[in-house]
Amino acid sequence: MTVITTRITVAADGTISAAIPLPAGEHVANIEVQDRPARHLPPLPFDVNALPVHDLGPWPDGLSLRREDMYGDDGR
Repeated sequence: MTVITTRITVAADGTISAAIPLPAGEHVANIEVQDRPARHLPPLPFDVNALPVHDLGPWPDGLSLRREDMYGDDGR
């Protein structure tokens, strides 16, 4: 006996399709349908101000974050 676990798609008309690595021909299969787990929402709404903050001090004077200044003339 070979045990294969795969996902199937059930169409509106009740037909089932799946991609299973078996040779062509007639096979006997047992299908067990499992309910999807319930979606658990977070208990409190997300608050961005509750995230940790790291203060590294002021930026250096004259700091340039332009691409040309960081990577040179070719911009890479």
